[in-house]
Amino acid sequence: MRTFGHFSLLFFFVFSLTAGAVVVVPNLPNEGVLGPENRGSIDPNVDYERFSGRVSDKDDSARVFKIHVENNNTKFFRAGDSVLFKVNLKDTRDFCKAFVRNVEDFHFTIYVESLGPCYSTTEYFRRGTVLNFYSKTLALRVFEASKYRDQLILRKEDFLKQLNDINHFLWTFDQQKVKTAADYDEQINRLQREKRKAIDDMITLKQERLVLQNELMKKLNELDESLLFYRVERQELMTDRWQLDHDQGLPVGHRPQDIKQ
Repeated sequence: MRTFGHFSLLFFFVFSLTAGAVVVVPNLPNEGVLGPENRGSIDPNVDYERFSGRVSDKDDSARVFKIHVENNNTKFFRAGDSVLFKVNLKDTRDFCKAFVRNVEDFHFTIYVESLGPCYSTTEYFRRGTVLNFYSKTLALRVFEASKYRDQLILRKEDFLKQLNDINHFLWTFDQQKVKTAADYDEQINRLQREKRKAIDDMITLKQERLVLQNELMKKLNELDESLLFYRVERQELMTDRWQLDHDQGLPVGHRPQDIKQ
């Protein structure tokens, strides 16, 4: 067996050299997770009701356990939440029930009612034991946290957009100031041109109106003379009665006459 094992290693080494040192192991990242990036939201392919943890500490009564987890979704636990668990490699036994007492980053503390359903009471419960947990409450909290995080992402994007607009305004303030001043200068020049044109038009209109005024006054004077000439006189009795008197050649007395004595 040992000879066959050495022969296998030698054959693999020679095959690697002849194959041009082809790497037959996957190129894994040095850090992070292997799953695709989901922007920290919930993954529908993951069962968040089930997770595992390791007992990092316990009290003397073996009723209070401090659990270390590699997935920090347990941070959504709250004091008083109930959780079920089984001891690893003892899946044939029932669930034990526990209640969350405290939550820390990558740790949470539970109080166990009894280890009888999931572990033999005659065996010593060691630190470092792996527990498989089941909690519908945690899955619901993860779902709510994911939806709330989506809202926070939208709010952050809105704030970033506002901040980007403000930064763009501040960074281009001098250019916008010059552009605004140039726009108003252009409007001022346009208004001044329109003002000069309007004044010139009024002066021209005044001259035309003066000429028209003289012509109209001249025409009116001519019309007044024509109207006076072509006026038909009325026959007035008090004016024409002297033509009816007989001229006797006698002197006419003065008026008023002297008072008689």
